[in-house]
Amino acid sequence: MSFVDVAFYLFASITVMAGVGVVIARNPVHAALYLVLAFCSAAGIWMLLEAEFLAIALVLVYVGAVMVLFLFVVMMLDINLLQLREGFWRWFPFGALLAGLMVFEMIWVLGSTQTADVATAVVHGADYSNTKELGRLLYTDYVYPFEIAAVILLVAMVAAIALTLRRRSGVKSQNVAEQVKAKKADRLRIVKMPSENKVSSK
Repeated sequence: MSFVDVAFYLFASITVMAGVGVVIARNPVHAALYLVLAFCSAAGIWMLLEAEFLAIALVLVYVGAVMVLFLFVVMMLDINLLQLREGFWRWFPFGALLAGLMVFEMIWVLGSTQTADVATAVVHGADYSNTKELGRLLYTDYVYPFEIAAVILLVAMVAAIALTLRRRSGVKSQNVAEQVKAKKADRLRIVKMPSENKVSSK
């Protein structure tokens, strides 16, 4: 067994254990930290697959931005843990069935002959760029799924803004149209005052 195989099984084991920790952790902060560990180990697997761009994007975007924001939100909010765990056992059979289905699909895909043929190691040259290859695949072979995913994310963002936008009375806010229409004569008045006579000192 080579070093790459050992590293892969190590990162895969850490990812699985961190995923289980996210589900069974009672404290939301601990669950978020387990998720950070899962992201970091998944980035290690991406590095083993020579996908450095995806690995650094996973660390910077999810670990460095999303999870830090999520940790701040979780720690600032007063979350009722008892109410959070009320529906756990009610939805546990459905979750276990879904997890079993995903495991079956992964075993079926990895055990097929087509995957075994594709999984042969490819040695790339020194000038190989996985970022360029990723961009070529996204904008040629997978351009329509990429555009559909972008439109779905845009619709989700607009829907989130529309759901949280509420007009409240009594709140002072800027009116840009009124500010643009303002003129100097409406805001400024020049008053001429006679100069004062200097008092001569005796």
